[in-house]
Amino acid sequence: MRKLLVLAAATLFLFTSCSKSKLEQLEREIALRDEQIAQLEEQVQHLQYSNSSLLDRMSDLSIVNKAGAESIQQSLQNINKQYDFIQDLTTKVQSKDSLNLALVMNLKRSLSDINDDDIKVEVRGGVVHVSISDQLLFESGSSQVTTEANEVLGKVAMVINDHDDLQVMVEGHTDDVPIQNSCVKDNWDLSVKRATSVVRILEQDHYVPSDRLLASGRSQYAPIADNDSSSGRSVNRRTEIVIMPRLDQFFKLLEAPVLRD
Repeated sequence: MRKLLVLAAATLFLFTSCSKSKLEQLEREIALRDEQIAQLEEQVQHLQYSNSSLLDRMSDLSIVNKAGAESIQQSLQNINKQYDFIQDLTTKVQSKDSLNLALVMNLKRSLSDINDDDIKVEVRGGVVHVSISDQLLFESGSSQVTTEANEVLGKVAMVINDHDDLQVMVEGHTDDVPIQNSCVKDNWDLSVKRATSVVRILEQDHYVPSDRLLASGRSQYAPIADNDSSSGRSVNRRTEIVIMPRLDQFFKLLEAPVLRD
C-alpha cells in the first residue's frame, strides 16, 4: 500500500512539473506575440503617418504645378504679345524706310536742275533731310527769301503735299561768326527768322497745311562742318527741311504692348 502511495505521489509531481514547464513556455510565447503585435502596430502607425504626409505633399505639388502651369501660360502669352509687337514694329519701320526712299527719289527728281552744292537730299536719323544753302535762299545776313528760292521751295512743297500724313520741320542754321544788324540781334535770331520765312512761303505760297509745319532755329550749335575754314562755315549756313512722321503717330508706334504680371 505504501508503495502505491509513493508511486502516485511521484506521478503527480512529474505531471505538475510538466504542466508548469508548458505553462511557462506558453507564457513566454504569448509575451513574444504581444511584443510582435506591438511592433506591428507601431509599424502600421508609421506607415499611416507616411501615407498621410505623402498625400499632403502630393496635394501641395498639385497646387504648385497648377500655379506653375498658369505662370508658364501667362509668360507665353506675354511673349506672343511682344513678338506681335516686334513684327508690327518691323513692318512699320520697313514701310517708313520705303516711304523715305520714295520721298528722296521724288525730291531728287524734282530738284535735279539745282546745283548739288546748293541743295542736298538724304535720309539721316530715320527721316528725310532737304538741306538748302543760305546763298540760294537768302541774301547775306537777311531772312528774306529770294525769288529763285521760292521756286525751289515750290518743288519741295509739291512732294510734301503728296504725302499728307507727314510733318515738316524747318530748321535754320548759322556758322559761329557773331552777327548783329538792324534786322537781327544774333545768330539765334537769324536762324529762327530764316526758318519762319521758309515756313511762311510753304504755307502761303505753296499751300502746305499750317498744322503740318514747325519752325525752329539751331543757331551755330548743330554744325555739319568745321567752322575754322570759310568753306566749312559756308556749309554750316543752311536751312534744313526735315520731313518726318507726325509726332503723335511716331510716339504711338513706340508704345509697347501691355503685359500682365
